[in-house]
Amino acid sequence: MSSVHADPQAPSRVPQADRTRAMRARLLEATVELLAERGFAGTTTTLVSERAGVSRGAQLHHFPTKNDLVVAAVEHLTERRGAELAEAVAQLPAGGRRTRAVVEVLGDHFSSPVFAAALELWVAARTDEALLAALRPLEQRVGREAHRMTVAALGADESRPGVRELVQATLDLVRGLGLASTISDDSARRRRILREWADVLDKELAP
Repeated sequence: MSSVHADPQAPSRVPQADRTRAMRARLLEATVELLAERGFAGTTTTLVSERAGVSRGAQLHHFPTKNDLVVAAVEHLTERRGAELAEAVAQLPAGGRRTRAVVEVLGDHFSSPVFAAALELWVAARTDEALLAALRPLEQRVGREAHRMTVAALGADESRPGVRELVQATLDLVRGLGLASTISDDSARRRRILREWADVLDKELAP
């Protein structure tokens, strides 16, 4: 009786669990992209499934409603924003221009498409209790992590009076500039403002 051996050159089947994770990731990425491009109202489950290359049936199996999809995208977006900011901070230079580099990285982060997508969710959550309930704890986590990374990147000593408030003012400033950038290209003005603010930080945070 002859035995049948698997062809070692034949491609192995991707496990179902991995295929499912990959499909969910495509759906969530598509949701984030559409939020940035079309806003919350313009992001439909049909457009998401088309962008992700996933059948409507498969999408509805995992995310039966738009809110189910968006709430899952909120958490996905939170993780992505944190990872992108951490990667940018890790590549910052040392030396005399460190502070300027820090605030410019923050300015770029809070004017990125990922921030625009998050902004769409903030606006929608104002009148959607279910979305607000999902968004609030995640945004609080993002805020704490952004504050922690900014303190570390600046080498700020928060035991000194006023330093914590300066760090928070920095984050409030870049968020506000990011909001302005959603209406028009504000990059030149943003960089001028951030250069001046970096000089303030260098003076105020000096040992």
